[in-house]
Amino acid sequence: MAQFFTIHPENPQPRLIKQAAEMLRNGAVIVYPTDSGYALGCHLDDKDAVTRIRQIRGLDDKHFLTLMCRDLSELSHYARVDNAQFRLLKNNTPGSYTFILEATREVPRRLQHPKRSTVGLRIPDHPIALALLEELGEPLLSSTLILPDEEQPLTDVDVIREQLERLVELVIEGGTVGIGPTTVIDLTDATPVLVRRGIGEVAHLGIEE
Repeated sequence: MAQFFTIHPENPQPRLIKQAAEMLRNGAVIVYPTDSGYALGCHLDDKDAVTRIRQIRGLDDKHFLTLMCRDLSELSHYARVDNAQFRLLKNNTPGSYTFILEATREVPRRLQHPKRSTVGLRIPDHPIALALLEELGEPLLSSTLILPDEEQPLTDVDVIREQLERLVELVIEGGTVGIGPTTVIDLTDATPVLVRRGIGEVAHLGIEE
């Protein structure tokens, strides 16, 4: 049975954030709030937890999870970023975007695209997610909480508890969250390419839909 934490959406309680981070280090799969809905998260190096997230979402191993980072410095540790990419990232983070970039050696091979050696990364714009990442001290492997046969992320914490209380170790309630998935942008070419339209705006990036 999952534990349930109610954490203040603007001033997260350090004690609860610390407990959540410790659970992640010990193999937990958690549900936590972000600016683009609730998400599933686990420790970066926990293969069993990754498998459980895929099972909950009904995903095969061809679907890659996202590295949730606390800031650009951490993101740059896991992805190769040139000057033009850095400027774009700086102007659009934190926010509801997932960026596909070339992975560094710090990213386990099993989490990279097998042919392109790329990885999806993002910096969330939500105090609870950022506090959790700060306490954890490393990226959180994450996936938007969209259940099989659904198109939008779950936003009702009561529904989340009902459906997932036996599948995860912790559900964090954190007030209002975003109501759609992130916008996914591929930055591996000279021109940004829109992979998935989500709640992040793209017009200012020069992307044609």
